Amino acid sequence: MGFLFLLLFVLFLALASAAGMTADSRDSADWKPSDGGRPWRSRPC
Repeated sequence: MGFLFLLLFVLFLALASAAGMTADSRDSADWKPSDGGRPWRSRPC
């Protein structure tokens, strides 16, 4: 029963992804923050 639930969950995620209902929230591969797509750098005050 648990395997069936896991399989249905993965299928639901795959269908949602194919329908464009998911989004990638990562800024970059190394998880550094970005500012408009450019690497974020602290600026002096």
